[in-house]
Amino acid sequence: MANLPASKSTATSGQAVWWRSRAGRERLTHVVLHIVLLALGVTFLLPLLWLLSTSLKQSGSELSYPPQWIPNPVEWGNYKTALVDLQPTLLYLRNTIIIAGGVTVGDLLAASLAAYGYARLRFPGRNVLFMGTLATLMLPGMVTLVPTFILMRYLHWIDTYLPLIVPSWFGGNAFSIFLLRQFFLTIPFELDEAARIDGASPLRIWWSVILPLSGPALVTVAIFDVLNSWNDFLGPLIYINSPQNFTLALGLGQFQLAHQQTLWNYMMAASAAMIVPVIVLFFFAQRYFMRGIVTTGLAGR
Repeated sequence: MANLPASKSTATSGQAVWWRSRAGRERLTHVVLHIVLLALGVTFLLPLLWLLSTSLKQSGSELSYPPQWIPNPVEWGNYKTALVDLQPTLLYLRNTIIIAGGVTVGDLLAASLAAYGYARLRFPGRNVLFMGTLATLMLPGMVTLVPTFILMRYLHWIDTYLPLIVPSWFGGNAFSIFLLRQFFLTIPFELDEAARIDGASPLRIWWSVILPLSGPALVTVAIFDVLNSWNDFLGPLIYINSPQNFTLALGLGQFQLAHQQTLWNYMMAASAAMIVPVIVLFFFAQRYFMRGIVTTGLAGR
């Protein structure tokens, strides 16, 4: 009985200093990290939740105070009004998909060919050309805007999709070339040598050996291309004049200008229709996207 208080004291002391052990510190670090990430996730989701909430509210109740997060009543008809009645959003969606698809396919082909040459072929001046390609990333797009517009006007491509699609087929994006080149360097060169022994040409090796092994990097580039084309406002604003050729970004801006008194519920419904497809795309492709980002840059020949 005399030893009982000492045993209680020892147990209490052990419980008090559990966090001083290595396992305890790691557990505490994980708990704090998850709390911080959860708080950041909720913070980043708030604007999206507010957009979805406002898109379902009645006209005039969008800016009510205190804020009403759950609409009452829920106006699902706002989406039909915003997407069909007030503007031809489905037409804009079709145009955006055509442009995004053309840009993505062109950039994947052109950038992968250029990256294959920089990563797998040996020729004089290869590193100098690659550094020159990377240097174009420091060139602001505004610098080439006027000469590019003049060129497109001489080609009679104004008010068509060609100025937005064709450039991606001739050279690709410098960042895409860099990302694919770094990924191609992680693929064993023994595969190229084995293919050459079997009589494969460089183009055959690129198509049959390199591309099938580069799925994560190709998906990553495709996601970047779709996002850039989907959200591009300046390009369509400069080159497209006819309303039937408008993209989603251009149609959304036109919708805001056409209504002097902003209809926030319809505006948010149209914005949700523009944002949700991109979120769905990233949700289904995030595994490949993360693999492409993580594995890129592991090699540096």
